[in-house]
Amino acid sequence: MMFVDAHVHLSDEEYSDCISEVLAGARAANVKALVSNSTDLKTCIGSLELAGRNSGFVYAALGVHPWAVRNLKEDEFNRVLGLISSERRNKALVAVGEIGLDSKYMDVWDNQTKVFDEMLRIAEKLDLPAIIHSRGTTEKIVEMLPSYKVKKVLLHWFSNPISALDKAIENGYFITEGPPAAYSDGIRDVIKRVPLTNLMTETDGPVRFFKGAFKGKRTTPAFIPIVVQAMAEVKKLSVEEVAGQVLKNFEGFFGVNLEG
Repeated sequence: MMFVDAHVHLSDEEYSDCISEVLAGARAANVKALVSNSTDLKTCIGSLELAGRNSGFVYAALGVHPWAVRNLKEDEFNRVLGLISSERRNKALVAVGEIGLDSKYMDVWDNQTKVFDEMLRIAEKLDLPAIIHSRGTTEKIVEMLPSYKVKKVLLHWFSNPISALDKAIENGYFITEGPPAAYSDGIRDVIKRVPLTNLMTETDGPVRFFKGAFKGKRTTPAFIPIVVQAMAEVKKLSVEEVAGQVLKNFEGFFGVNLEG
């Protein structure tokens, strides 16, 4: 079986002293591909470097996270936009991400919306998928996305509201879920409702989880087989069937061929 992690932050500082170990652990768990999501200019450069050193295994998503907006300088933002444009022909670049809106940071809401708009516009212009963060803003984002011509949308770590989930699926968007699939009733309910053809796996590492099999452990892509097992339980399908479909979804969404 082959597994994939569609959303992890490999260029995060927390992994800097152990990235070789993290990647070796992923390979040992039969995780065949990782998408390293970025949050700012530094992590965009880091994600590209990791993808360059691990061709066909690590892929890069480049973007500015809403959490990074508060300290974002115009020059840095322009450099991120320029990097996405200049790397468009690089096969390692597979998406614009992680981008979005976060209701926890309302004091910089205007800046968030401006940055998100420009990130969506470059995804639209370069025909790249968008990987979206939507804490407390999912309904708003799902409502606004059809006004952009972004062909592929991934809502990462979707939790609520269910009404927005129905519309997202109707619009053909993809949903990723991670380790909480093993212990969160809310996340398991989302997994139950999302067609397997719209579902992918993630860890969002190095974010930490504090329950179940993950308690006290640093999050790594090696957790993915447990996530797939949890999805299979919810879907009442075999682990092989879930892993196989998630792999197909990953390849189709990001435009990569992992078996070729």
